[in-house]
Amino acid sequence: MTTMRSHDIETQAAPPTPEGSELEFTMEMLELELSLDGTAPDGDDFSDRVRAAATDLKGAFLFDLPASGLVENCERIAVLRIPRDSGTGSETIFACLEADGTSIRIEKPNERTMGLASFAQAFVDVFQRM
Repeated sequence: MTTMRSHDIETQAAPPTPEGSELEFTMEMLELELSLDGTAPDGDDFSDRVRAAATDLKGAFLFDLPASGLVENCERIAVLRIPRDSGTGSETIFACLEADGTSIRIEKPNERTMGLASFAQAFVDVFQRM
């Protein structure tokens, strides 16, 4: 298991995308989604695959948890921080393991997932204080 250090996580959060609006995917998000496309994840393999893909983008895997209905058609959610295209700061995104367990999609926080995005920011803040 990779240990995060406080300097591994950027604290600037991106504003959430309002539900129903067009999602603007950055090049990093598209690269992440493409790197996760392919072999079907299973259980524990999901977090390992997402962690490796985030690391390849010089991002950070924060944590993963059961979706519990928070995101539609999703079994597990991995919360990541990836660098912004502009090179300043990073943003929180979610890697969602589809309910059928065969694919992973990338989503930005929205109104429905605002609580999870806020929790992720608090998680980052704790690491910054360490």
